[in-house]
Amino acid sequence: KIFQLKDGHRFSTDDLLVAWYGTSHCGSASRVLDLGSGLGTVAMIAAWKLAGAQFVTIEALEVSYRLAKKSHQYNGLSSRFDARLGDFRDPTLLAQDERFELILGSPPYFPLDAGVLSDHPQKVACRFEMRGTVADYLKVASRHLAPGGMISIVFPVRPEEQLKRVHEGALAAGLIVLKQRKVRLKASEDPLLGVFMLMRSEDLPPKFVETLTAQTVQEPDLIIRREDGSVDPEYSAAKLSIGFPP
Repeated sequence: KIFQLKDGHRFSTDDLLVAWYGTSHCGSASRVLDLGSGLGTVAMIAAWKLAGAQFVTIEALEVSYRLAKKSHQYNGLSSRFDARLGDFRDPTLLAQDERFELILGSPPYFPLDAGVLSDHPQKVACRFEMRGTVADYLKVASRHLAPGGMISIVFPVRPEEQLKRVHEGALAAGLIVLKQRKVRLKASEDPLLGVFMLMRSEDLPPKFVETLTAQTVQEPDLIIRREDGSVDPEYSAAKLSIGFPP
């Protein structure tokens, strides 16, 4: 169960996608970090899949932090969750030696000047870059990634400049995009979002890094709904794999 405000930020497909993609590629993580955790949905989905894993979540907006804590308690997850209130860019929120095998993130998609801001603080914070860009997410994630660990994020792939921001942010943080998968909300529509798996470059063989730098592995597009409006079978299977009804 997820506690959320009727007129505030709501659970979305984006949360499901990043949790599914991350746990599908790093299914044995024992320590997981969720940056900018919002309502806590991403981490709670991952917790269902990663039984026994311990989670640290960081959220700057107090209303979202309190709702997430309420969800943790209701779902019996409090003993597995260390929820921290603050801006994840604050170096005091994570000890220097804290490391995680899997780091999850659903960064806000747009600069502050890219659109009309909502009058609800939750909606503004989840859509617009009030406390860091995708590059900031990747920088902090890289700093706290365990050797051989993985990072999973969701971010727009259109316009092309958005996709470029992910790759530039990864390069600046010493990361490599292992693979990416574009997401079509409907089969006939162009993909708007993508999910990405990243690792620290120094954890990979130099020749592998060289190959991925030249051309990232692009998986086939994931389709949410078919032309007739029904849920695509692959997406149904993805939902089932993390405890959601198809």
